[in-house]
Amino acid sequence: MRGCNTGRPTPPRRERVALPRATIRHMQFVCLDLEGVLVPEIWIAFAERTGISEFRRTTRDEPDYDKLMRWRIGLLRQHGLKLADIQAVIAGLSPLPGAAEFLAGLRERYQVVILSDTFYEFAGPLMAQLSRPTLMCHKLVIDAEGFVADYQLRQPNPKFHAVNALKSLHYRVIAAGDSYNDTGMLGAADAGFFIHAPDSIAAQFPQYAVHHGYAELRASIDAAAARLAAA
Repeated sequence: MRGCNTGRPTPPRRERVALPRATIRHMQFVCLDLEGVLVPEIWIAFAERTGISEFRRTTRDEPDYDKLMRWRIGLLRQHGLKLADIQAVIAGLSPLPGAAEFLAGLRERYQVVILSDTFYEFAGPLMAQLSRPTLMCHKLVIDAEGFVADYQLRQPNPKFHAVNALKSLHYRVIAAGDSYNDTGMLGAADAGFFIHAPDSIAAQFPQYAVHHGYAELRASIDAAAARLAAA
């Protein structure tokens, strides 16, 4: 009955408790690209193995990722090359010299995630050699004959959105990459750096310091982390 007092005590109202500023300040994530940063460029390795130089074209050359992938899929079909052919090349690849040690060192101090425009169908053997860090990338669509028929993005501009999602969870984000498709996450991050970036790309984005080795990059990451912790 409306207005009737049941005698039951009213539960106390829960107040939302904000995290202390000092707690938020020290939560830090490092986001890294994969190909060209930690491992060789898969498509360049595939070009070298097949002798088809057109496959050397990467995101360093073509900033429009959809255009690049549609072109790659057509080229694979033209030459009768299947997913298994690409995977056979990847099986013989290793991380770049010093990459595994660099990544292991980062993971001792920071939360680390790999944000890549590669595909889960490619990445497995290389991730195993890197002690399987968290990887966010895309998926391929394979037809009944084993050809790459299409690809599925996690979402448009996924690296940018991943960084912003981490920041919405009160993480401070430090990011490093080497190519056009990394500039969105570098710009969204609290600190962004290039490593192994071609001069042509670095010149277009002078706001991101260029690094040529892991020790140099680690020093910049640590310095940025210290600045963010003190902010």
